[in-house]
Amino acid sequence: MIAIGCDHAAVNLKNAVKKHLEEKHVSFEDFGTDGTSCDYPDIAEKVCSAVCSGSAERGILLCGTGIGMSIAANKMKGIRAAVCNDGFSAEYTRKHNNANVLCMGERVIGTGLALELVDIFLETEFEGGRHQRRVDKITALENKSLGGI
Repeated sequence: MIAIGCDHAAVNLKNAVKKHLEEKHVSFEDFGTDGTSCDYPDIAEKVCSAVCSGSAERGILLCGTGIGMSIAANKMKGIRAAVCNDGFSAEYTRKHNNANVLCMGERVIGTGLALELVDIFLETEFEGGRHQRRVDKITALENKSLGGI
């Protein structure tokens, strides 16, 4: 299952992605919004909680630029969210970073490209190997105490 959510700036893109997922028979859960003005960190928390709990395999977050969602998502332990605007980034954030949340901006990319990026992100597997060591280091940074800084 894929967790998907957006703020009010990306409802049209979210609806296009949902239709695309339905056509590909990919199950998903929509965590909002339906167009009502909202704060993107609230949606990011819902989607990322589903990913962290294991109820969702991956997440897709959409806002005006994808940046706000990615910042909020990456505050959650266990999330590796990436803003992607091209196929290479969508592929390699999965292969090398084991990203589990794709972020995109409705005001930045067109629907056709966004759907291609969704396919790439969902179909690409993590390579592991030397990349696992690096992902482990990211996790260690996440777990490191900031000591009052």
